[in-house]
Amino acid sequence: MAPSPNDPHQPSPFSKPSRRDFLLRSGGGLGGVVLASMMDRNLFSREADKPALQKVHFKPKVKRVIHLFMHGGPSHVDLFDPKPDLKRFHGKPLPESFGKVMTRRKVAHNPLLGPIRPFKPRGQSGLEISDFLPHIAQVADELTVIRSCHGDSVNHPQSVYQMNTGSILMGKPSLGSWLSYGLGTENQNMPAYVVLPDPGGAPKGGPPAWSNGFLPSKHQGTLMRPGKDPIVNLRPSGKFSTEVQKESLKLIQTLNQPHFKKRDFDTELEARIKAYELAYRMQAAAPVVVGIENESPATLALYGVGEKDTHEFGVRCLIARRMVERGVRFVQLYSGNTNGWDAHSNVEQNHSLYSKRTDKPVAGLLKDLRQRGLLDDTLVIWGGEFGRMPMSEQGKGRDHNPWGYSIWMAGGGLQGGIAYGETDPIGLRAAKDKVHVHDLHATILHLLGIDHERLTYFHNGREDRLTDVAGEVIHKILS
Repeated sequence: MAPSPNDPHQPSPFSKPSRRDFLLRSGGGLGGVVLASMMDRNLFSREADKPALQKVHFKPKVKRVIHLFMHGGPSHVDLFDPKPDLKRFHGKPLPESFGKVMTRRKVAHNPLLGPIRPFKPRGQSGLEISDFLPHIAQVADELTVIRSCHGDSVNHPQSVYQMNTGSILMGKPSLGSWLSYGLGTENQNMPAYVVLPDPGGAPKGGPPAWSNGFLPSKHQGTLMRPGKDPIVNLRPSGKFSTEVQKESLKLIQTLNQPHFKKRDFDTELEARIKAYELAYRMQAAAPVVVGIENESPATLALYGVGEKDTHEFGVRCLIARRMVERGVRFVQLYSGNTNGWDAHSNVEQNHSLYSKRTDKPVAGLLKDLRQRGLLDDTLVIWGGEFGRMPMSEQGKGRDHNPWGYSIWMAGGGLQGGIAYGETDPIGLRAAKDKVHVHDLHATILHLLGIDHERLTYFHNGREDRLTDVAGEVIHKILS
């Protein structure tokens, strides 16, 4: 109904507008601007099943990623970064030329601790690898070792978050979530991002390490485990037939749609609805993926399955291969419980245990991917949240070191059998061709065909991204 011209509540076109009228009209105008912006940016299409990137920015070298996360901080100077000077000055104080060193336990004045085990040249390339890892040493020519990584926190949770999400702060989307958002999955019956945690316990920092952060909830990591029930409560109870279950889900879907529309297409609600749909499809797909009973004896032996020390991690490495083989985009395996590779008191004891558990399965994974033709378009990443100090702690241990450490990658698009970057002569700080975590993430995205500056999500008034406002692709390691 049109307002009466004599309505006292309607302002005269010739009168000065009230404060209330101004706020009402300007507020409505701003709402229109926001709505136009949202529609122009295809906000709602981002929540559809299709990935955010309809096409990658350039031809990808790899299609999928397996991230082997050695939680706790493996010692680079005892595994992949040989330091003759550290051996030569074993037992002596840190030279003053290295300046002030800040550690959580103030061990800067403790004597230097030489490499625990010897390094040897390996493979055709002569890449030096420690005797801690005799099986990985056999595949040295596949490895691209980055010896100059560095991050921004000396503490476990923050460094775990940074290696996973690019930020030391909790609540950011993880790398796997960004890939799920950007590229989606190649198998609609499986999630794009799967996490295989260490059965001994979650890493320090916990589930936020594989969180979707501010991305839609459907992009969070899906926890899976070996055996007949890879996901808790996924398998039907057996009380109802398949047909009854289908009809029940159909009814739920019919009720969900108007419920969803009435709530302005809420992304959390959409993620829950899609989780139910995916769970139904996974009831058949997931047990097949994690079931290794049909693998050959030779394949099982390659991963150390059935052997006391290597069985558990070997099974998870084998499942990771089966997952990427079936279209899962990003698989993350954790080695190490709440403490893991955190060798504060005794590097020899700690690293012997975890090397023995993981060395053969990791080498087996690379060999298996290679012989199946999968390594050419799969990226394998090995590393922890930081490295360890060259100084001793408690006599035979080492403290945390985020200022210089090693990770390695293998797979398509990389030069194998090389070491890139350097730490200083004792392995304390990255010194040459430094690689920040942002640079590492930018390079991983590049190998997947993604420009890290263009994979973004609008959040809190800005286009946010995995690498924040930094990150450079390490072109010198690319093939």
